[in-house]
Order: sequence, then C-alpha cells, then structure tokens
Amino acid sequence: MVKEKKKHIVNNLRHKYRLIIYNDDTFEEVGFLRLSRLNLFSITGSLLIFLVTAVTVLIAFTPIREFIPGYPDGNMRSNIINNVYKLDSLQHELEVRDRYFESINTIIRGGTPLSYENEQDTSIRYEEIIFDKSEHDSILRQQIEEEELFNLSIFSGTTNKTDFSSIHFYPPVKGLVTNSFNPKENHFGTDIVAASNNVVAAALDGTVIIANWTLETGYLIQIQHDNNLISIYRHNSELLKKAGSHVTAGEAIAIIGNSGELTSGPHLHFELWHGGTPVNAEDYIAF
Repeated sequence: MVKEKKKHIVNNLRHKYRLIIYNDDTFEEVGFLRLSRLNLFSITGSLLIFLVTAVTVLIAFTPIREFIPGYPDGNMRSNIINNVYKLDSLQHELEVRDRYFESINTIIRGGTPLSYENEQDTSIRYEEIIFDKSEHDSILRQQIEEEELFNLSIFSGTTNKTDFSSIHFYPPVKGLVTNSFNPKENHFGTDIVAASNNVVAAALDGTVIIANWTLETGYLIQIQHDNNLISIYRHNSELLKKAGSHVTAGEAIAIIGNSGELTSGPHLHFELWHGGTPVNAEDYIAF
C-alpha cells in the first residue's frame, strides 16, 4: 500500500502538462511548453539559487552593501582602521613607559638597566649570511661607475673647471673676499664682506626654490637656474623674495646681514652648485 502510494506520487511529479499559447483573435496556436511538476520544481529552485547568489555577490563586492541598515559605510570603516592604528601606537607607548619605569626602579636598586635600543636578536647568525653578486648586479655596478666616474672631480684635488663660458654671471655683491672656496674644509662657498644694508642680487635668471631661516646660516635664499645650476645666498638680514618667485639676473633678492650662528660679521656667503656638485664661484664671477 505504501509502495503504491509512493509510486503514485512519483508518477504525478513526472506527469507531463502542456502549456499552449493561442492568438486571441484567430485562436491560432502560437506555441506550447511541455512541463512536469518535477521540471517546474527544478527550474524554480535553480532560479532561486541564482537570485540568492547574485544578491550575495552584489552585497559582498559592491558599494550597495552600504545601503543596508546597520552596515558600516566608508567613513566608519576608515575611522575603525584609524582607531586600530591609534590603539596599536598607544599600546607601544605604554610598553615604552613600563620599560622606563622598570629601568628607573633598577637604577634605584643599584642595578644596571637594560638597553632596549641596543638589543640584538641572538637567534640570527649574521656571520653565516653570504652575499653573492649576480651577473646583472655586476653589469649595473660597472655601468653606474662609468657614468659617475667624473662627477666628484671637485673633491679629488684636480683643477679642472666646468665650462660656463657661454653664461654671464652677475655678481651678487661687490666687496672683499674673506674666505674662499675650500671643499677640503667643508667650505663650499665664498664669503664676501660688503657695506651693511647692501642689496644682494641674483646671479642668473631663475626661480626661487627656498626662502627661509635656519639656525646656523640665518636667512637664506636658494635659486634654481637653467643648465642644472643652483645659487645659494646665506646670512642675509632680510629676504625680498618668496619661494616660487621668478627672478632675473641682477634683481634684488635680499639684504646683506649677519644672521645665523655660523657668522662673525656682516657678509654674504655665496655658493654655486652644478649637477649636485659645488663649484668655485670665483672662477666665473668677479666679486
């Protein structure tokens, strides 16, 4: 009895039904579709699975998920990440503070505190590390050495001069040279003493890239020129140009002064650089 009932149910699921579509005016058969209940359940289930999968993908990989109530938006996620970073920094600071207090307690007890800054990982045996030069590394080294062979000639004691014969330099000030260019003593410029409140002029046309104050050299101004040339003017009492200003040769850019710690009186410290290398300005400018 039970077997017959199950067989009857299976037969009902497999029983075919015809869905016919007629023309409403002519009653002509346009098409038909043969379906069984089992086919209908299969198609419906497949459609539901497809819809669920599509909705899941849209929510997981598109910004649509931000419209779901309770889901964090972009700003909230950014704040969460920033809070995690701040919490990590705070934890690090607490660890540093605990180490500091621990070191103080050790000193009070008469002991020697640990130097956490100089700790080394003893598990790493650096003497066993072997560095092998590859063929490409050797070729690159040779190429760089050939290109940079003559870049530091100013420091090698040679007297070769850079050819600036086609460039006319305007003297920044007229005065007495008290300290000449001497790279061996890390003096990369020329010190010129002139009357107080004299105007400092630009040596060439260019653009001001730095105009500020430093503790050692006081008010300084730096100008970028063509041909990869840079001129620097230090120890001024006042700057007349700002960074980004375009200046022409001979134009006033500052007032000579005595600012900064590395100065012994009113003068101008003038530097001329070419391609990242200091150049003796007295070879090209008559001060």
